[in-house]
Amino acid sequence: MYLSSSYGEMGNIFAPTRDTLSKAAETIKNGGLVAFPTETVYGLGANALDAAAVRKIFDAKGRPQDNPLILHVANIREASLYADMNPSAELLMQHFWPGPLTIVLYSSDIVPLVTRGNLETVALRVPMNYIALELIHATGLPIAAPSANRSGRPSPTNAETVRNDLGSAVDMIIDGGASSIGVESTVIDATGKKIAILRPGGVTREMLEHIVDVEAEGSSNHARSPGTRHKHYAPSIGVSLWQNDNFEIFSEPAGSWCYLGMRQPPEGSAAQIIFHSLGEYAHELFHALRKLERCGAKRIIADLPEGDGIGEAIRNRLIRAAGC
Repeated sequence: MYLSSSYGEMGNIFAPTRDTLSKAAETIKNGGLVAFPTETVYGLGANALDAAAVRKIFDAKGRPQDNPLILHVANIREASLYADMNPSAELLMQHFWPGPLTIVLYSSDIVPLVTRGNLETVALRVPMNYIALELIHATGLPIAAPSANRSGRPSPTNAETVRNDLGSAVDMIIDGGASSIGVESTVIDATGKKIAILRPGGVTREMLEHIVDVEAEGSSNHARSPGTRHKHYAPSIGVSLWQNDNFEIFSEPAGSWCYLGMRQPPEGSAAQIIFHSLGEYAHELFHALRKLERCGAKRIIADLPEGDGIGEAIRNRLIRAAGC
């Protein structure tokens, strides 16, 4: 499916037309950067096998170079070209790809060390977004793509946010509308006897445990996971976490704080965003953090939700945003 060319373009933001995706593929093949939508967040893509192009990602984002990147590939067969496969990993790929699951495996030598964050492992995913998949097919290459934002900022879930963060540092931005999930993929380490969850996301622990054995929490090597070793997701003002019934967190003067969450806060917020479900909380989280950082308050108070599944992913992002 393609949009008609009547959509037009705005600066370096382009509609996902056939011609645009062809141009984007050529840009990537020639060593350029293209931001594109996935079901999780927008990614900043380059040819994963071109070390010079990958370094442009780190430069554009201001990303630490020990932080590995995810390779976005078209299918399981292509994944096998870049990693040492095993039965557990293949089983999970069959169940959850395309989808928000990134699998860490031992890397083949073809993947440059800069793409892997100088690790022996590589992270792989097949996105569940037709624009992303069309772009991957058109390039005929694995696309390395972390979130398309300045490092440490809340991840972008629309094209305009990408442009606000990265500007002319990215050659093209493909506008596919708002991301459908809103938080990054689950990352798992499949190199051991049991699967280890490195970063929670749209594929939950419960979903994984129906298929394979999963290690207990806290026993995994997070160094292998993209986006887990540095403060992340942080707005320009501080974030404090509201847990249990600790109302003392709201004791600062009225108007000095703003709020997001699922519970009703006390009076006195400069602005508030209240979600009606965990799914809505996840979908709108990063957009809400960016909106509230402009409300004139000194800090954001975020309701830390209970619950498994996507609730675990929300908690992970908020704890990282708060620098805890």
